[in-house]
Amino acid sequence: MDKIYFEKMSFYGYHGVFEAEAQLGQRFYVDLEISLDLAKAGASDDLNDTVNYADIFHCVQQIVEKERFNLVEALTAQIASRLLQAFPFSEVKVKVTKPNPPIHGHYDAVAIEMIRKREDIAP
Repeated sequence: MDKIYFEKMSFYGYHGVFEAEAQLGQRFYVDLEISLDLAKAGASDDLNDTVNYADIFHCVQQIVEKERFNLVEALTAQIASRLLQAFPFSEVKVKVTKPNPPIHGHYDAVAIEMIRKREDIAP
């Protein structure tokens, strides 16, 4: 299966269980690995035979920046589900990284990764 990758898309969102996270917000990074057949697009060189990268970016941006979730798990699941509903992917891997969660200690970030297939989404 062919793949399209989006790496470290950066968005500002208000996700988290604590009130300060809802008020102050913070940066989130999203990585995607999209599985779909790109043979027709590779042969035709026509955008109509693939997916528009800008549309995918905008879909993720709307979810991260315009909606609010307590859990990064819920945010990640929504991104996967909506992408599969909106685009003809067979599978999508979504990784959401929260670089500054309110955890005392030394670490670079925490992240949630989910893999969802078309058959996983409700009609």
